[in-house]
Amino acid sequence: MSMTKNNSVTAIPGIKVGHYTDKAAATGCTVILFPPRTVGAVDVRGGAPGTRETDALAAHNMVEEVTAVVLSGGSAFGLSAADGVMRWHRERGLGYQSRAGAVVPIVPAAILYDLGVGDSDVFPDASAGYQACENASDDPVESGCVGAGTGAKVGAIMGMERASKGGLGSAAIDLGGGVVVAALMAVNALGNVLDERGQILAGLRSAEGGGFDSILETWAALANMTSAPSANENTVIGLVATNASLNKVQAQKVAQMAHDGIARAVNPAHTMYDGDTIFALATGEVPAEPSLIGGYAAEAVAAAIRDAVRSATSLAGIRAIGDR
Repeated sequence: MSMTKNNSVTAIPGIKVGHYTDKAAATGCTVILFPPRTVGAVDVRGGAPGTRETDALAAHNMVEEVTAVVLSGGSAFGLSAADGVMRWHRERGLGYQSRAGAVVPIVPAAILYDLGVGDSDVFPDASAGYQACENASDDPVESGCVGAGTGAKVGAIMGMERASKGGLGSAAIDLGGGVVVAALMAVNALGNVLDERGQILAGLRSAEGGGFDSILETWAALANMTSAPSANENTVIGLVATNASLNKVQAQKVAQMAHDGIARAVNPAHTMYDGDTIFALATGEVPAEPSLIGGYAAEAVAAAIRDAVRSATSLAGIRAIGDR
């Protein structure tokens, strides 16, 4: 198994990604467009999610086809970006074909909280979602402080001065036999991001400088361990995608397994103060075993999370890991 030449989610044929980025306000959104008949599912593990259309993706519900997915900053306000994505697809006749003949784009969305970074009065809206669709292409996805990752931060429990810059990251794995599994993640985690060896890569900076502190140990040392940390608006949101042929139940299992990638790369993960959400999409080109896809989906998620912080640059007073 190996990383693909295009080490991003657009390595999967038919998938396009577009960003809307507002560096001045430190916010943005990312749109992922899918070919017709793409099957979708979702798994939500965080205690503070902000989502749209996730009930429609439940395995026991009728609609299977997903038109696009939106990842957005702006907290709950950012969910309105999906309205622009729906309008863009409707204008082109793309979406679920109802029995009455109407076209209804199916556009699930998840948001992260970036209102404490940059300008809190500015957030992605319908026009931002529409523009992200206009910007979409199958080029390798840009990582770092773009789209939904523009205002993201990591490990901010002691304030922004000791936090690290989060961002958007992607990774793709070629399983052989024509099967590809990929991930696209926006990283705004409460926890520290860990590297491949389990060492802290980004997150809570040491008060003495020159390194990082454990989130768990720092949190436990606070005077009142029954309260939330000071920066409690966090999340890791994203998706895994494959060109394998999966039904909706199998895609949901892949989404569940993909969360293991968050647990490998973020500590702590899935807290009450994170909105961790992963969508799973399958374009259905190549037969494959669902559990194998899920296992590699977790690997791709972990790699995408690390790519997000490695690609990030300092913004709005929050230092990237390369800036001491």
